[in-house]
Amino acid sequence: MEDFYPSRISEKPQIMKRRDPVIHTDRKHDHEAPLTKDQLDFYEENGFLQIENLFSDKEVAAMQKAIFELQESNSCVQSEKMIREPNSNEIRSIFAVDQDDDYFKDIAADQRLLDIVNHLLGSDVYVHQSRINYKPGFSGKEFNWHSDFETWHTEDGMPRMRALSMSIALSDNYVHNGPLMLVPGSHKYYVSCIGATPEDNYKESLKTQKVGVPDNDSLKWLVDQGGGLSVATGKAGTITIFESNTMHASTSNMTPYPRNNLFMVYNSVENKLVEPFAGAGERPEYIAVRKTTEPLGKEKILK
Repeated sequence: MEDFYPSRISEKPQIMKRRDPVIHTDRKHDHEAPLTKDQLDFYEENGFLQIENLFSDKEVAAMQKAIFELQESNSCVQSEKMIREPNSNEIRSIFAVDQDDDYFKDIAADQRLLDIVNHLLGSDVYVHQSRINYKPGFSGKEFNWHSDFETWHTEDGMPRMRALSMSIALSDNYVHNGPLMLVPGSHKYYVSCIGATPEDNYKESLKTQKVGVPDNDSLKWLVDQGGGLSVATGKAGTITIFESNTMHASTSNMTPYPRNNLFMVYNSVENKLVEPFAGAGERPEYIAVRKTTEPLGKEKILK
């Protein structure tokens, strides 16, 4: 398959224009969308969108309870799906929650979410990756700048930019407790990064990403093009949707206030994974789904 977005194969970084649409449903059908025209315009222009009050307070409280029950029940579990902080034994992320837990499987397939995702991606979808991220007060570490698509393309074999991430905040996100930072408009350009992919790179990158990180000059150019940075703040229950190629990062959390979220990646069924384009072998199923790619159904999390 032709590689439309080469990366990690050159000694010099390169910035190239995006070759895929941002919204994959024809904009002539905006009147049928589950989002307003203003919301669609904002997402198309900036590469991300925040939505409040999609879930009730009761639903958010249930999700908050569930993520901590899962964290507690896995505190002593030794599994590759449990990513721990680089300098402690605290759980940083739990992967494949939609595969291993029926409650989170139902959330991933909630029709309110799927209506939005199906429209933005213009097709049925499946969950490419899911996880719960915990960023505890005082000790939660940062995530370096990166485009998810660069990793999914090179290390997983995702052919095109036809996927998106959906983060459901399960604690209040402030400007000071390590929130998600995004570069508006960065999804319009692809940064081809330097440095070959080490074998089993995911074992380190899920703790501290070093490969697939844009160089400083490219990052500054993207920020200048987009007119600065945006910070995804909001109350618990706020949903942040960001396009697969949107450049993002988060700082460490030095405050007493934790920042936790449920994170799901939806990929078009027409964009299933092939052989990695510049990786060192396929990453495990719990990080990059290849087997369970049937379209998600019509379930709702609460009746």
